[in-house]
Amino acid sequence: MAAEKDILYTLEIYAEAYCAKDLSRLMQLFDVDEDISVIGTGADELCSGREQIEDLFKRNFAEATAEKFEWHWTKITICGNTGVVATTLTIHLDINEEKLQVPLRWTVALRQRDGDWFWLHRHASSAADSQNEGTAYPTN
Repeated sequence: MAAEKDILYTLEIYAEAYCAKDLSRLMQLFDVDEDISVIGTGADELCSGREQIEDLFKRNFAEATAEKFEWHWTKITICGNTGVVATTLTIHLDINEEKLQVPLRWTVALRQRDGDWFWLHRHASSAADSQNEGTAYPTN
């Protein structure tokens, strides 16, 4: 249970740093190796390595200010010194003084190193609104 709490704590640090637009603190969550990646919701948001990930966050920060992360369903799997957290969340944003709530699905892969958990990969997606509930594929 302690490992699960530590992994969940990384999500809270991410949310705090993201809302504060604190790039340095945000990047401290990621493993020190260059073999890290982020997939965002945008078609061009496929990033690997620290430089590309930092550029993505800088773009996000320039376009909007996140005010709050609201966590929902969460599932954590741990196997040795690796872990995966799958979660749903709503990010509350301010875009040019317009309030927006963005529902997302996230998967984060982590590695434990010297007792701390570090992110190797984060994938974000939006649920397909063209897919009817109870169906396997978006057909609308």
